[in-house]
Amino acid sequence: MVTTYDDPAARALSGRVDLHCHSTASDGILSPEALVSRAKSHGVSLLALTDHDTLAGLAAARAAGAAEGVSILPGIELTASWGRRQVHIVGLNVDPASAALASAIRERERLRRERAARIAACLEKRGFSGALEGAREVAAEGVLGRPHFARWLVNAGHVDSEQQAFKRYLGAGKAGDVMVEWPSLEETVGSIRASGGTAVLAHPLKYGLTRTRLALLLEAFQACGGEAAELLCGRQNPVQTTDLRRLMERHAPQLRCSLGSDFHRPDQPWRELGCVHLPADVEPVWNLWQTSAGERA
Repeated sequence: MVTTYDDPAARALSGRVDLHCHSTASDGILSPEALVSRAKSHGVSLLALTDHDTLAGLAAARAAGAAEGVSILPGIELTASWGRRQVHIVGLNVDPASAALASAIRERERLRRERAARIAACLEKRGFSGALEGAREVAAEGVLGRPHFARWLVNAGHVDSEQQAFKRYLGAGKAGDVMVEWPSLEETVGSIRASGGTAVLAHPLKYGLTRTRLALLLEAFQACGGEAAELLCGRQNPVQTTDLRRLMERHAPQLRCSLGSDFHRPDQPWRELGCVHLPADVEPVWNLWQTSAGERA
């Protein structure tokens, strides 16, 4: 079966663009169909579903996009390691049938299963029995992650909110913050590029890096074949956005600019679908796809 995609560059000019969001296939709370419907209601014409380490929601999103008149760009958000730090790389306009991408997903599925068992063991030691089964029930068919443990802790009455769950048990330095040796930045970018996709550094401002370290990350990402970075990821401080733009221009001038909401749930207006726009004087990532939308199996 061959599917013909809309020209993403043309679609980007016809409405709002959101190239980073999540559904119930990973740690979002809306189904792919509901996500696309919400995107349509917010004026989004080009949407990339970028669930964590999975393409499981893509088929449903495509079907909903065809019904809603929203162009769905195949995407994914892969977890990677840069030194001892975890980073996220968004793959845009990937080939869902790529063997290289399938291999990358399988490896992360294994690592996530191992991490979930270790998180559950840590929580069990603190008296929270049934953590693994409970988190799996919350995740349903989605990729199991820390947010599902947080939701289970709330549902089980152990904490009052997901924020409290992270603050006490799952956040950085807490019991459930277990170390994982994710595939390297270079390997991850290579997997995305082998699938015909564009590798995008996700939310550079959210890693808590100094300006010097962030510049090094941008340089390393460009050096290993990365092609864009998210200048905007949800609503953010304009001063920080300007500073990030200057860092990109100085340290990674070949990187195009991408954007997205990083939408997970409707009650976070700063992450609402289609809530941000690129400045008119930057080169957007979709310029890379003006002649490459093509046909894919």
